[in-house]
Amino acid sequence: MSNMEMPSICHPHRRRFFHGLAAGAALLLVSTAAYAADPIKIGLVTALSGQSARAGEALTRGATIAIEEINKQGGVLGRQLELVRRDDESNPAKGLIAARELVQREKVAAVLGGLDTPVALAIVPFMNSAKVPFVDPWAAGTAITHNGAADNYIFRVSAMDSEVDKAIVQYAIKHHNAKKPGLILVNNPWGESNEHGLRDALKAANITPAGIEKFQDNDVDVVPQLTRLKSAGADVLFLVGNVGPSSQVVKSLDRMGWMPPIVSHWGPAGGRFTELAGPSAKNVIFVQTYSFFGKLSPVGEKVLAALKAKYSDIKGPEDITPAVGVANAYDSVRLVAAAIAKAGKTDGPAVRDGMFGIDKVEGLIKTYNKPFAKDRPDALAGDDYIWTRFEGNHIMPVVAQK
Repeated sequence: MSNMEMPSICHPHRRRFFHGLAAGAALLLVSTAAYAADPIKIGLVTALSGQSARAGEALTRGATIAIEEINKQGGVLGRQLELVRRDDESNPAKGLIAARELVQREKVAAVLGGLDTPVALAIVPFMNSAKVPFVDPWAAGTAITHNGAADNYIFRVSAMDSEVDKAIVQYAIKHHNAKKPGLILVNNPWGESNEHGLRDALKAANITPAGIEKFQDNDVDVVPQLTRLKSAGADVLFLVGNVGPSSQVVKSLDRMGWMPPIVSHWGPAGGRFTELAGPSAKNVIFVQTYSFFGKLSPVGEKVLAALKAKYSDIKGPEDITPAVGVANAYDSVRLVAAAIAKAGKTDGPAVRDGMFGIDKVEGLIKTYNKPFAKDRPDALAGDDYIWTRFEGNHIMPVVAQK
């Protein structure tokens, strides 16, 4: 018997135990894999590097706080939300590549994006052809949402140029008695959008501008353009440009020793404006959609507390710069989540129709009641804007736009 192989003996109960254990382990592995692949992905395409990186970080933080709140409440359709970011470097071609990757590889239910109008305009045709909702939480170019598409998947929770331009003109008349404004605009699609809007707003106010001057994104001297406006008798400047070029306008004014009132679109809010523009940065008044200063709504108090708890650099409202990025992105995610819940599924056409079906959402900027319709892709209007300026590195409210 010593040279014979002994038969393997296993008790029936033990066999059932091991079979059950193996089945349970397999089920656990399958469940874990399914859960890992299960989150509903929301994409974010924005500048995460360069001069506008601060704005991209603000968008990230607003979206993140909203997603964490929603996930703590059980998610959407019983699934967690997940933010997937891509850096467009403020480059239209890179923005389009990022949007394609998010839609085709990551299978996102929607994309948030468009810090820069040229980047957003490059993305819009693809998103409409892909039939995936694109929600713009920053870029203000009118043609982004009003793009002429018969089947439009583009929405915005942000300022829109045509409305901002009306507000700029009204503010300049009310606070500076403007009679002959000079326009100093970046020479790109965003500048063109605002040129049209400002011309229309000035015409409605029966005002003729002193002149319209353009500058390039990489200009370091705008003295010639500003000198022409000064010679033409400009009594106030309307400024449209992102952080870098706007700061060059301010520094050029310093070199000239000319200090006219400056009423600006919100480009200066997007990054290191005070660092680049110097002490005169405080002279620029610019539009925003939200501030954490003053009496906050319950949503505002909740979000401020969450920001302070999550981000060590935020001690109070003055540290949330730019607040508009946080607020617009937070509200955008809340609205997208409501649309997915309304749709009951995550495919693009259903989510788009869900956007039209949103009833009521409590946001940071306001309470949204049926914010979107096929002929109304913008959730905000002129009465949602406020006016701000830099005090040091902090964006502080000046006066509410009414």
